[in-house]
Amino acid sequence: MTAPAPGEAAAKSSIEEVERQFAHMLAAARRTFKESALAVHPSLQPLGFTVLMTLYQGAECQQGAVAETLQVDKALLSRTVSQLESLGLVCRRSDPADGRAQLLTLTAEGRARFESAHSAKRSRLRDRLETWHPDEVDRLAELLNKLNERD
Repeated sequence: MTAPAPGEAAAKSSIEEVERQFAHMLAAARRTFKESALAVHPSLQPLGFTVLMTLYQGAECQQGAVAETLQVDKALLSRTVSQLESLGLVCRRSDPADGRAQLLTLTAEGRARFESAHSAKRSRLRDRLETWHPDEVDRLAELLNKLNERD
């Protein structure tokens, strides 16, 4: 068995470091979503916050489309939406174009609570990135965009 070329070993090591850093970043993101959910309401789970974020980013949306976007089980999403509805954060109504489907929208209270929790989360990221040189932030955005490109 031959040893990898020096360049190959360095590339493998770099990729492994990227994987470690992404694992660390994902763990931090999970903690942040949990904290943000708790900031909205003490009994809200991270999925509930993610649903609020999805609705905040768009207009009224079919519940099935939200489940597909978030890649979650429809029954789990339905329970989460029921909780959000009981907390007064989301409204659910029948879709006039498809009586079987439910349309979801944020309430004014849901929008206000999401914005409050989300602004605290965003400020932490902004505070960190503001210490970077603008060229570094631009490069990070370019690299993340490249990584997120779909084939």
